[in-house]
Amino acid sequence: MVRLLADMNFSTYSPRSRYVDNSADAFYGENGTINVSYSNMSMTGCNRIMIPNELFLTLGLVSLVENILVILAIIKNRNLHSPMYYFICCLAVSDMLVSVSNVVETLFMLLIDQGVLVVTYDILRLMDNVLDMMICSSVVSSLSFLVAIAADRYVTIFYALRYHNIMTTQRAVVIIIAIWAASTISSTLFIVYYMNIAVIICLIAFFFAMLIFMAGLYLQMFTLAHIHSKRINAFQKLRHQQQATNMKGAVTLTILLGVFLVCWGPFFLHLTLIITCPSNPLCVCYFSHFNLFLILIICNSLIDPVIYAFRSQELRKTLKELLFCSWQLHCFECLSCTKL
Repeated sequence: MVRLLADMNFSTYSPRSRYVDNSADAFYGENGTINVSYSNMSMTGCNRIMIPNELFLTLGLVSLVENILVILAIIKNRNLHSPMYYFICCLAVSDMLVSVSNVVETLFMLLIDQGVLVVTYDILRLMDNVLDMMICSSVVSSLSFLVAIAADRYVTIFYALRYHNIMTTQRAVVIIIAIWAASTISSTLFIVYYMNIAVIICLIAFFFAMLIFMAGLYLQMFTLAHIHSKRINAFQKLRHQQQATNMKGAVTLTILLGVFLVCWGPFFLHLTLIITCPSNPLCVCYFSHFNLFLILIICNSLIDPVIYAFRSQELRKTLKELLFCSWQLHCFECLSCTKL
């Protein structure tokens, strides 16, 4: 997905260097493709941001562990077996795709830089394709599951009495399968036609379309929920408490969306500038900060599990149990080894 700034000179090629080794002056060919040539970054007066591979690796590993714990907690606790948490679980899997791709890429780079691993150009290109597909699938599925959670909260708030008939487990599974299928197909098409400007425009359009759709849902939820909760409270206090819980879920989703926008926004601005002003000095200067955009994307995968745990008492309780059981098992094994 980020191969638009790729340096195809094999002598300097490495998975992440394709993003930042040089500044890119892009222009559009007659067939609607993006042609990229490279110039000296110093001509723009911008210095490339250098971020150690060890930082990428550390953030990726921490994010991976966090999202695995969230998935295990949702699987373990039957109280979390509901459509919303199924979508959250899939959102954690989407975050894992970013973490895994980052860890694998960084390990490859470290091994290649140290001369431990020697690979051919074809192997690097294959790995590049797979990692780009994982990143693309992650962003498409993440946005889609955020929309699914938003729709679930909307139904919960405004159709509370019919919620279990509308949002059944079977329908949730169908939605999950459809999202993953669409994400896989779209990411594959992106890799195949990555140099075509239409593909980039479609990805950017999808990003903004999902944001506008969710903004519309939020506007209706937060403007009408107050009136709706008053009506429910007039008839039944317990129902009002349930409404407050549903609104808490909507607030959690708002936080998730805000973090997603902050972390992924610079990257999508990067794609937009590639299309609108590829050779402008200010845009080229913005391109030089790409490693920072990658860090933000990884941080999104790192922050999301913290939001889940902070906002959900049930999930937080299960995560504590998982960590405590792991610690107890470790202590038991250590004690057994000591006795032996």
